[in-house]
Amino acid sequence: MRKLGLIGGMSWVSTRAYYERINKEIQRRSNFMSSAPLLIESLDYSLIAKAKQADDWDAVASLLVESGRRLESAGAQGMIIAANTMHKVYDRVAEGLSIPVLHIADSVGEAMKKANCDNAALLGTRFVMTESFYRQRLVAHDVDLLPPDPGDVELVDGIIYKELMLGRVTRSAERALKTIITNKDKEGAKAIVLACTELEMVVDTDANVLPVFDSTDIHCRAAAEWMLADN
Repeated sequence: MRKLGLIGGMSWVSTRAYYERINKEIQRRSNFMSSAPLLIESLDYSLIAKAKQADDWDAVASLLVESGRRLESAGAQGMIIAANTMHKVYDRVAEGLSIPVLHIADSVGEAMKKANCDNAALLGTRFVMTESFYRQRLVAHDVDLLPPDPGDVELVDGIIYKELMLGRVTRSAERALKTIITNKDKEGAKAIVLACTELEMVVDTDANVLPVFDSTDIHCRAAAEWMLADN
């Protein structure tokens, strides 16, 4: 198998999910004794949060590029960033490395195309829901996205940063996301793109009024497929 580098710590909750899911997928695709050859660097998210709050995305990019280079030097043959929002600096990371970096939104877009789904509502952080770096990747895969609702943006962003990234799961957050998804169905969405690695903590991806494309699950499957592919 190819050795994969994983830039994590954004949050530790997300990194834990990636490690578990990639290993389960490798085991499922290979044999019950197999586990994934991974190199993981878990960053101190407080440094990223400080730069992000100052709108210093150059500093964020530098932290991720440096992490990626350390993983590459340690023997990683490919890379993933275990966070949706940090793909805002994906181009800088990809340019700073000499190995492939698997983009999470491209993985989601390809999965949606295979499922013949061309219309969805996007749920994630404020950056993911409102900025072009993620939305344009999905549009490039012929996915039509509902425009972001400002109220939903504030609510979902708050749940992610004030609760889920701390490992907290509340009934009020579960109810809020269920209401949002129900409303998106009424607005004409054919699916939900869960574009935050922690949102699955409060969204039942298997029992909803709309199909849910879970970015974490899709990204992990793509990573496992890449690791098992012929060189």
